[in-house]
Amino acid sequence: MTKRAKILIVDDERSIRELLEIFLKKEGFEVKSAPSALEGLTQVKTSDFDLIISDIKMADMSGIDFLRELRASGFNDQFILLTAFASAEAAIQALKMGAFDYILKTENFMEELKLVVHKALETRRLREENTYLKREFKKVHGMGNLIGKSKKMQELFKMIEVVSVTNSTVLITGESGTGKELVAKAIHLNSPRAEEAFISVNCGAFTETLLESELFGYVRGAFTGATTNKKGLFEVADKGTIFLDEVGDTSLAMQVKLLRVLQERMIRRVGGTEEIPVDVRIIAATNRDLSEMVAESQFREDLFYRVSVIPLELPPLRHRRDDIPLLADHFLARLNASMGRKFDRISDEALKKLETYEWPGNVRELENALERSFILETSNELSAQHLPENVSTSSRMRSNANFPEEGFDLELYVENLQKSFLEEALRRTNGVQVKAAELLRMSYRSFRHYMQKYNIPS
Repeated sequence: MTKRAKILIVDDERSIRELLEIFLKKEGFEVKSAPSALEGLTQVKTSDFDLIISDIKMADMSGIDFLRELRASGFNDQFILLTAFASAEAAIQALKMGAFDYILKTENFMEELKLVVHKALETRRLREENTYLKREFKKVHGMGNLIGKSKKMQELFKMIEVVSVTNSTVLITGESGTGKELVAKAIHLNSPRAEEAFISVNCGAFTETLLESELFGYVRGAFTGATTNKKGLFEVADKGTIFLDEVGDTSLAMQVKLLRVLQERMIRRVGGTEEIPVDVRIIAATNRDLSEMVAESQFREDLFYRVSVIPLELPPLRHRRDDIPLLADHFLARLNASMGRKFDRISDEALKKLETYEWPGNVRELENALERSFILETSNELSAQHLPENVSTSSRMRSNANFPEEGFDLELYVENLQKSFLEEALRRTNGVQVKAAELLRMSYRSFRHYMQKYNIPS
């Protein structure tokens, strides 16, 4: 250890305190002592200790009561109890309250104490390290991989903060590649369940039978090859979060089973009869229109309302082009770190092509395109030369597309285009003209002018 662990010894027998002090100081620890539990409580208030060793039988307060007082005051570090009398009841009580171990003061108990002290401090170190790693993971994955300054993304970030603290079921919709799993992870990592498991399941990747056994588990003999009992992912995710990706691809029979979990918070393993309670938050996602599937009797209406308590819609990349430079810089920095190379920047020409491409594969396609370019590039600047052909030629193709040989009426074409964009903006904002004007980056007065010009009904 780089820093010496600090240990407090609490015992009303002076000879025991002195013996332990000498012994533990030789082991390289910083040691303090207290002749009573009350004095021990005072020292804990003024100093930080990594471990407390206490006698169980003291004049002013028992070691059990001392531990109880420590926990009530917020001391959560390691605690070892010593006693001259074996008592299974006291040992069980101490361990239930969070004591690390319970040691009898036998003739050679010092060697046992030495082993237990080192083990307790190593457990503490690993716990601290785990907490640190989880904190760093949250920094990276909590919101860090969700990049965006656009209005749509800022609204999404606010919604994530709001819904994270609840236990409500969330339905994330959006095209493939928009980052639905990243949003689900961000919700989990910013929730009270962050320390528990996050389990991701792609419902479209399994047949109905396999998906059932994956989610609910099975009992021995349920089918050929089921030689042991196996927990399902709902059980594994207990106290945590389960992410059901592509929930729209589940069969109607599976939808009934999912509905039961949402309603009753109980599961039954395949081939079993036991009802198993599960405390799990469900986040679902799909790139399909579930309301349309409900209308076509392909998705259960009752399940639709259960999974979409809080709906979150991810915008496609082409609807938030302002975020493309930020995303590109983010992916470039990550590639620099992982591949040990250094690209100073993305050329203006390359960035322009990235910003004008339609990105049907969304953020995932952008990341893959940049990785390809990164690998092929030999200079310290990411140029347009190594971008995928469909990206590098997209702007030229769009500008020359559908241009008739005989020419055309440009003013009429522009007017029709303007009208269609106004109508689309109104549709997306449910007819709220102020919001539609904001969407088109124009003043409300100008928006009203064009509505009248093109006879668009209010």
